[in-house]
Amino acid sequence: MRLLLDENLPKRLKSDFPDHEIFTVRDKEWSGIKNGELLQLMVADKFDALLTFDKNLQHQQNFLKYPITVFVLSALNNTYEQLKPLTPLINQILSNNRLMPGPTIISLVDRGS
Repeated sequence: MRLLLDENLPKRLKSDFPDHEIFTVRDKEWSGIKNGELLQLMVADKFDALLTFDKNLQHQQNFLKYPITVFVLSALNNTYEQLKPLTPLINQILSNNRLMPGPTIISLVDRGS
């Protein structure tokens, strides 16, 4: 699957998804692009999912227009150390190959911790 890490995530997260084609916003030279346009670019470039720390994105966009899965990572902060425990949850969803368009909140609470 083609995944995009939003610019608010550490690029080290790329290494946590070895079975997928993963880019950062910077890799694609899309830094500073607003969310609506970013989602349009992702659709045009055939991305499957966006990983972000932006909790407002889910309320700002009409996901009927963008058939993109958005994983909203929820942790104390957006450091690699805080986000790394969330990657197994994301990889599990990705391995099922059944992505749902729109936002999916990923947090340690989801794991019953």
